[in-house]
Amino acid sequence: MDTTYVGIDVSKDRLDVHVEPVGEAFAVGRDVAGQADLVDRLRGLHPAAIGIEATGGLESVVAASLAAASLPVVVVNPAQVRAFAIALGKRAKSDPIDAAVIARFVAATQPQIRPLPDEATQLLADLIARRRQIIEMMVAERQRARRATGRSKRSIARLLAALEKELSDLDQDIDDNIRASPAWREKEELLKSVPGVGDVTARTLIAELPELGKLDRRQIAALAGLAPWTRQSGKWRGKSFIGGGRAVVRSSLFMAALVATRHNQTLMAFHQRLLLKGKPKMVAIIAVARKLLTILNAIIRENKPWQNA
Repeated sequence: MDTTYVGIDVSKDRLDVHVEPVGEAFAVGRDVAGQADLVDRLRGLHPAAIGIEATGGLESVVAASLAAASLPVVVVNPAQVRAFAIALGKRAKSDPIDAAVIARFVAATQPQIRPLPDEATQLLADLIARRRQIIEMMVAERQRARRATGRSKRSIARLLAALEKELSDLDQDIDDNIRASPAWREKEELLKSVPGVGDVTARTLIAELPELGKLDRRQIAALAGLAPWTRQSGKWRGKSFIGGGRAVVRSSLFMAALVATRHNQTLMAFHQRLLLKGKPKMVAIIAVARKLLTILNAIIRENKPWQNA
């Protein structure tokens, strides 16, 4: 029998489903009854993989329901799916068409199925995401305050005070969640044992990169978007670059790398060696971030804190 792959396009009210290679298509509601029906139908198909496109959070409950039913679900990157659709010449766009493209994308790429974050980890990720949004709003308001006068300036001051209070409350919620979990508390202490890694980076990695310590250094770098992409054709050699992966994790590691080049003797020396070899500053910092991630991955895998070389 042919291997079965399923694509699911998620909208506000319904789920469009496409099954490859048989070409079967159907739709169910995104409510509890619809998801229960979906689970029953997919169990009978025994799919090798079920792809769901990330759609701003609408896919989370559906993916969790399928994972809870021990079905092989994977959340796929919408940009990659759209590029795949264009490569197939599928320029038309509708929910059933998108479901078919997702199914074919999963069949062609066969992404690795990894366990989805549990409810507690997802809650922590949501809190950290909200913290990041609050900080972005504060930065925007402070920029506006530079040009504001009179009543506008007072309005901005009141809003900043409210945002600062909300940020403080969120930090307390995040701290409470970490302290309530012995496993997270231990992991946080292990990560923070590395000079350059603080609360925000440690907690971001716990929430957004649960695979840390479970993959090899190349796989974990790819997940974080820190694995370099080689560009070459014949004798032409283009510059390698990074991208993809989990942008939130990559940004957090980048900031930690900047701190580590000043306070971590091992990474400071590594950074200096790269600069002495003529590497551009940005390339050197990215290399430090990648090395830092490799160190953190090993620390969690071996359950041993940082030790100075």
